[in-house]
Amino acid sequence: MPNVRNPDHSRRSERSRQAILEATRALISEVGYGKVSIEAIAARAGVGKQTIYRWWPSKGAVIFDSFLALSQDTEGEGMALPDTGDLEADLKLVMRATAAEFADPDFERPIRALNTEIINDPDLAAQYHDKLARPVDEAKKARLRSAQQAGQLAPDADLDLVLETLYAPLFQRWLLRSGPLTAEYTDSLVDITLKAFRP
Repeated sequence: MPNVRNPDHSRRSERSRQAILEATRALISEVGYGKVSIEAIAARAGVGKQTIYRWWPSKGAVIFDSFLALSQDTEGEGMALPDTGDLEADLKLVMRATAAEFADPDFERPIRALNTEIINDPDLAAQYHDKLARPVDEAKKARLRSAQQAGQLAPDADLDLVLETLYAPLFQRWLLRSGPLTAEYTDSLVDITLKAFRP
């Protein structure tokens, strides 16, 4: 007969970890990045500060993981871009979804807070590129390679440059709040990119 008094420490630790990530996202949404502190996260999550420092070295690292947790639902098989055989349609679908994500407050605030930290923290920037940006870019490039093989992109197209041409204007518009992130805007970015890189 199992000993019911024996606590499952791994389950309790995972509950605490999830509570910390949820508390971080909630605080960013409610008070903004500048007013979020390790103390506030600990109080909201119902844990001690040392529990947070056991897993994360800094506030930026907690924010990064809270954002990464939001993205996990779309990773794995979902990280692959759609491949219907129509590159233009597939890219427009993905770019519209990206713009919608940037406009969603639950994603937008943590993403903006994370970017603030990345600017000033080289270690966090490296972690972001290794854990999130590089895998996502590789999934995007896999779709572009498929388009190259189908003759829809120039065979010598620099795929990193294709992605920069496609995404950099969207990111700049979002970062600087210089214009609306509409479907028409993202469609135009796809049109311009394909015009530049088609065979």
